[in-house]
Amino acid sequence: MKTPTPRTVLCIALLAASASGANAQATRAEVRAAYAEAVRTGDLMAPGDSGLKLNELYPQRYSHAPAASGRTREEVKAELAQAVRDGDVVAAGELGLTARELHPERYPAAPVVALGKTRAQVKAETREAIATGDMFASGEGQARLNEQYPQRYARARALLAARAPSDTVR
Repeated sequence: MKTPTPRTVLCIALLAASASGANAQATRAEVRAAYAEAVRTGDLMAPGDSGLKLNELYPQRYSHAPAASGRTREEVKAELAQAVRDGDVVAAGELGLTARELHPERYPAAPVVALGKTRAQVKAETREAIATGDMFASGEGQARLNEQYPQRYARARALLAARAPSDTVR
């Protein structure tokens, strides 16, 4: 590796000085320590036009940061066993489907979570939309039936307005 040029040392000194604060100045020892750390970790730009740092260009020469501790081996094994039981692992073959998708009869049914409305609520809303004309008219237009034919649905809208609470301000 080449020895640093005075220009490189000056650039590092200026960077260290600007990073340490507006009024604070880095001492010569701090700059040397920062440069030594950069050389040790390969955090210097590699010569040439690659635009890479030395530790990116030659990763085998520099130690890597320790990997973050994740799950334990037992946790991973338990998670895999659960996925196999539920059929959530990709089945063998080229389809890319899970075992549950290929053979749903072999696995317990996935729990259904009711997030929407009940059947009775949907039916009531549909009846109301039909009565008030609040549904799209056929064709390519974006008009609703009560907009295309206001005279047909005037009575239904009046009844609906009478049932609705009158606390809205217009």
